[in-house]
Amino acid sequence: MSAPKRLGVIGARGYAGGELLRLVAGHGGFKVVHLASRALAGQPFSALAPELGASGEIVAPDPEAAAQAGLDACVLAMPNGQAAAYAEAFDRAAPDAVIVDFSADFRGVDGWAYGLPEIAREPLNGARRIANPGCYASAVVLALAPLVPLLAGAASAFGVSGWSGAGTTPSPRNDEARLKDNVMPYAIAGHGHEKEARQALGVSVNFTPHVAGFFRGLVATVHAPLTEELSGEALAARFEAAYGSEPLIRLQSEPPEAKDAVNTPLAILGGFAAAPSERRAVVCCALDNLLKGAASQALQNLNLALGFVETRGLAAA
Repeated sequence: MSAPKRLGVIGARGYAGGELLRLVAGHGGFKVVHLASRALAGQPFSALAPELGASGEIVAPDPEAAAQAGLDACVLAMPNGQAAAYAEAFDRAAPDAVIVDFSADFRGVDGWAYGLPEIAREPLNGARRIANPGCYASAVVLALAPLVPLLAGAASAFGVSGWSGAGTTPSPRNDEARLKDNVMPYAIAGHGHEKEARQALGVSVNFTPHVAGFFRGLVATVHAPLTEELSGEALAARFEAAYGSEPLIRLQSEPPEAKDAVNTPLAILGGFAAAPSERRAVVCCALDNLLKGAASQALQNLNLALGFVETRGLAAA
């Protein structure tokens, strides 16, 4: 048996970082040797992730220290705008280490593979720099990709997510009292995941996000104008041809609900409604924003980059 891969997680206290550590604990192919959290620096690993069974002391985030920790892989589970210093430090000190970045900082950047295997798997095999997709973008891209050759114009997407997607820093979007019995639209034009979906697909996509008073999970509904009439059966057949063999995608006739995907590593696609006379298709996608939208997606990408079976550690997610 080969030695476990030495893993570091920066921003391990956040929701997505915590989910990743839980998954890694059941993977069996990693040894967590570097955990960084500004709030928990100085405390033992067990204060953050007792399930790891690993000893060590949580440190404050420091790009140079992480790059010199002898890591095989490092996951950056930090907000946007903080990844560049780590990328530069690893490029200098540990260029062969795998970096998976949760933020938007390197999505669409040359030299960084876009980490959605169901759309482009080959660039992820053995990759060393991976930009983990955004949660909403993952749902929108998966719902639209099989229809790209038939698009007659801009697609439109409506998404609603649980408030964990807003992270742990207090804001109106994770204020449970404000969100109780409420749905809040935000960034109604120009959301970052709108740009990301456009880059990933090479087509025009308009997207409006919302947050509601549940903790995790999301659902996106996509409307696609088509160049030809398409029946509901033909629409579903296109998705079966694209994703029927994908282990982490589930196809169903009914529109998925947000709760259907919670605590699973799956993206669930369904609905497959067609309006042939209008040349329009509607598809829904549900996923867990902390798993397929972040942590389980990162582990899927690490598996591909490091030569593990792609779904290792994900069956019980």
